[in-house]
Amino acid sequence: MTYVIAEPCVDVKDKSCREECPVDCIYDGTRMLYIQPDECVDCGACEPVCPVEAIYYEDDVPGQWQNYKKINTEFFIELGSPGGASKVGETNTDHADVTALGPQTS
Repeated sequence: MTYVIAEPCVDVKDKSCREECPVDCIYDGTRMLYIQPDECVDCGACEPVCPVEAIYYEDDVPGQWQNYKKINTEFFIELGSPGGASKVGETNTDHADVTALGPQTS
């Protein structure tokens, strides 16, 4: 199991979660952040610091955002498991479902 970042992160990207992640598994997309499921150690440090409550344990993702389990996993198909977001920096890409979303407002 892993943690998942859902739609409330789109166009917010606060990055507090990245600062708390002990294994550096939260990667920068263009419009949102993504958790690399193979690198996540399920510590949960990221969840309580997210100001928009976008991070959920995989089994607890609300129904309207279930597709973000797939989105977080598929984002890493080409990127793989680089072993740390700080090595990669901004990816300048997003999953196609995120790219297709209209601008998100608070």
